[in-house]
Amino acid sequence: MLPFRLNRSAVQPTRRQFLLGTAATAAGLAVGYRLIAAAPAGAQSAPEATEANPFQTYVEITPENQIVIRSSQFEMGQGAYFGIATLVMEELEGDWNQVDVVGGSGNSAAYGNLAWGGAMQGTGGSTSMASSWERYRKAGAAARTMLVAAAAERWDVPAEEITVASGVVSHASGKQANFGELSEAAAAMPIPDDVPLKPRDKWTQIGSDSLKRYDSPGKTKGTQTYTIDLKMDGLVTAVMIHPPKFGAEVESFDASKAKALEGIVDVVQTPRGVAVIGRDMWTALKGRDLVEVTWNEANAEKRGTAEITAEYNRTADGAGAATARNDGDTAAALANADKVIEGHYEFPYLVHASIEPLNAVARLNEDGIVDVWGGHQMPDLYQAVAAQVGGTTPDKVRLHVMKTGGSFGRRAVSDADLIVESVAIARALGPGKPVKVQWTRENDMRGGRYRPAYVHAVKAGLDTDGNVVALYDHIVGQSIMSGSPMAAMIKDGIDPTSVEGATNLPYAIPNLKVELTTTDVKIPVLWWRSVGSTHTAYVMETLIDELAAAANRDPVEFRLSMLSKHPRHAGVLRLAAEKAGWGEPLPEGRFRGVALHESFSTYVAEVVEITYNGGSDFTVDRVVCAVDCGTAINPDQIRAQMEGGIGFGLGAILQEELTLTGGVVDQENYDTYTPLRIDQMPRVEVHIVPSDEPPTGVGEPGVPPIGPAVANALRAATGETVRKLPITKNLSA
Repeated sequence: MLPFRLNRSAVQPTRRQFLLGTAATAAGLAVGYRLIAAAPAGAQSAPEATEANPFQTYVEITPENQIVIRSSQFEMGQGAYFGIATLVMEELEGDWNQVDVVGGSGNSAAYGNLAWGGAMQGTGGSTSMASSWERYRKAGAAARTMLVAAAAERWDVPAEEITVASGVVSHASGKQANFGELSEAAAAMPIPDDVPLKPRDKWTQIGSDSLKRYDSPGKTKGTQTYTIDLKMDGLVTAVMIHPPKFGAEVESFDASKAKALEGIVDVVQTPRGVAVIGRDMWTALKGRDLVEVTWNEANAEKRGTAEITAEYNRTADGAGAATARNDGDTAAALANADKVIEGHYEFPYLVHASIEPLNAVARLNEDGIVDVWGGHQMPDLYQAVAAQVGGTTPDKVRLHVMKTGGSFGRRAVSDADLIVESVAIARALGPGKPVKVQWTRENDMRGGRYRPAYVHAVKAGLDTDGNVVALYDHIVGQSIMSGSPMAAMIKDGIDPTSVEGATNLPYAIPNLKVELTTTDVKIPVLWWRSVGSTHTAYVMETLIDELAAAANRDPVEFRLSMLSKHPRHAGVLRLAAEKAGWGEPLPEGRFRGVALHESFSTYVAEVVEITYNGGSDFTVDRVVCAVDCGTAINPDQIRAQMEGGIGFGLGAILQEELTLTGGVVDQENYDTYTPLRIDQMPRVEVHIVPSDEPPTGVGEPGVPPIGPAVANALRAATGETVRKLPITKNLSA
């Protein structure tokens, strides 16, 4: 997921202006309601809703009595569609059986992510609910107001006497109508200048613990359609041959044997490799094995991870190339410290490993329109890239935003890799010939765009009273932002995704210095669920635990003593400790660990219990999680995301590792790259802090604390802090 932090001024502007667009079409009432602080530079104006272009709207009510919600946010399993539907339904008072949510695109003014400033549509940084919080409630309230106005006119009664509940508009006289029956008349009603929202004490949907996801039945029954499931007339399948080393290019290829195979449609070169196109997946795979490719590796990355890590460690021992934070005089404070702890941490490359392998479908039409179906996490960017590759303009590109079986950031790629491949192949095939580009699991594992590898060199000191007087961290690794459309976020040599979680450390430490050295490696890297916090949280929280032990202080009390200015951090820490029974005796062989972290303006503390059996044999048995994410829109979904994030992060720190030998990736599939298995998943308890603050995200913040919490439990068991991940390969006790 993307690394953007919440921009509260964009989400809650002081100057508010509301634009409401409606349309009376064959589709009924369409409502587009958006919040804008000021028109972002370069942003489109929201066109009026029309039958030909309904995608600028948020809520559509059809004569068939359906509520179609067009989401600005991408659904990849995290529940964004459910959360946005909840916001609409709270104000609309519809029937959940009427609801469908689809992806909107093609209008950055209407769908721009407000937490990013509003100029670009995209999903990431755990910002979906923050960006949607006000505008989708306003859309629901506006639609309800117009339905009521239509009913009042039809029945010749005061609007104040009309009630709306469960998709039915009613009057005390006995008159009633469903939404669909009023939809066309409602579209002709005056547009409300502003619509009051329900007070918090009147909410029935937001915060409801009994409300469950509307889309669960389709997933349970297997009727949910993903890109991998798409079928259409004339659809062929393309499989990819990519270079074995990053940076290599096609020098030549011989496809004669493949083209002789029955069912092979064509073999074409793409910007990144060779595509083998067949009438179906199996045929294309057989053809792929017959293609001979010669690669030009002159500019390829030829180092393995062992050499890269060794170089990082040498670099970490020197001064950083740039300074990200510098409070006090860290060097002097460390020189005068009573006790000093220092060491190196090593983090491997990590794969996103989503359950649905990467894919996209493209078709160039006779009328010049380019259709692209896929997991469009960055629609504006992908529309522009598709236009460039397709030889047209963005207004001629029609994106179909599909629900996706996981992303964790992988579907938000600055070079739009799948879009480039699918549109390039469709263009080679010619108009009217749709093609599905379907990567194999091996393509995905070996395709790059990994969480970068990092090395941290740390040093921290205590005074004679057991207080932390200084902390130094030199971070070495690749930049995610460099070379991407977000490169402007790099300031004074600091990529914020490399240092987040360290530079915003909440603990009161008078002398704190964070340095960064960005490395030049040709392995493509990308944001990965919780981005920089995946490594900085581990370093900071295990180091804090070591300092607590050196000071002979309780880890929870030690942290709280440094959090007087951060009550929300302290609040989740106290809650997790209380619910976990911190300080209560455990059976022999059981140990606890704790960690605390803020990411994307959400605060999470986790306490784990492990059973340690000696050596490297241990199990993670229980995790108690406390989360403060502001207003809880869907409590059950918040718990699910914390549970999922804990499992995701646990697999990464226990056993996941991507390695290269001679520039070639060693892992291919789930047998050699091993996310958490179901029998390793601990019992998880999630406790949500009640809050009246605006909502923040939950898709990522459950991930960072689990690693250091487990490591701290292991330190309690063994006296050793594991500083090289993954843990199970490097626990030496």
